[in-house]
Amino acid sequence: MTEDKSSKKVSNKQTESKALRDSKDMDCILVGNKNVMSYVLACVTLFNKGAKEVVIKARGRLISRAVDVAEITRHRFIEDLMVKHIEIGTTSVQTDKGSDLNVSTIDITLSR
Repeated sequence: MTEDKSSKKVSNKQTESKALRDSKDMDCILVGNKNVMSYVLACVTLFNKGAKEVVIKARGRLISRAVDVAEITRHRFIEDLMVKHIEIGTTSVQTDKGSDLNVSTIDITLSR
């Protein structure tokens, strides 16, 4: 059984590293229900690892949190960052009852 557990750990690590390699072209942070500083730390970490651009994405009520993340990162932690691009849009989400609901989205691209 020990061998099975270790092989599962290796396969999970391989999957994680593959996901990291695939996302290297576009470093992206999806804003959710964590506190703002968790996402700011993620942004700062990506830039410190050499990312030239980071995209902060959010939907619905979390859009204001994404804006806070971008502004705190720019003004308090890495002052040479610029907002390269802001894209807003709407996506359709299906509710539990089966009806369609339109939800606003935002993508904020920060670059050095």
